[in-house]
Amino acid sequence: MTIRVLLADDQALVRAGFRGLLRRARDIEVVGEAGNGAEAVRQARSLKPDVVLMDIRMPGMDGLAATRQISSECRVIILTTFETDEYVFEALRAGAAGFLTKEVEPQALREAVRVVAAGDALLTPSVTRRVVAQFANRPLATISGQDKRLEALTAREKEVVALVASGLSNEEIAVRLVISPHTAKTHVARAITKLGLRDRVQLVIVAFETGLVPGRD
Repeated sequence: MTIRVLLADDQALVRAGFRGLLRRARDIEVVGEAGNGAEAVRQARSLKPDVVLMDIRMPGMDGLAATRQISSECRVIILTTFETDEYVFEALRAGAAGFLTKEVEPQALREAVRVVAAGDALLTPSVTRRVVAQFANRPLATISGQDKRLEALTAREKEVVALVASGLSNEEIAVRLVISPHTAKTHVARAITKLGLRDRVQLVIVAFETGLVPGRD
């Protein structure tokens, strides 16, 4: 099956670079390009791509607003630079399936598209750690001690969710808790289902919002 991709970035050279990298994969087809968020929304709805590679900082409607509008219709991967982008966390909350830096290696880019197109979240341990480092100090209004969402989880599931939010992979969680990787994966899947979430990205967000993973001092 061919994965249909829409590129959304206000820099034509950036789009050309990603287009060239993706076209080297036989299972990936670039079906359109957009130079701003409004155009990305229009093309996403007309072309119906499987995955949108979305820059955040674009003129007019930015990538964050565009992601909110189309994340229920297609999978969105945010393209960003961690050092300067202030909207990564908000984009994930808006429904993005994950994010990449624009310096991503060619093979990693193609594999990311495949992972997200398959319905998984693009939240590798290294990426998770970057998110934690960037946002752990930021206060979240929902951390009040009154959040009831985690009551649906068992003690073990809460433990696993906290480890996911700390940037551990299923294999690393298995080692930490002395369980099998399959059992770790099962705990993650059950937590996602019980909380009514879409993927691992949202699980990390909930962990921070509920205070399961506290901000750093």
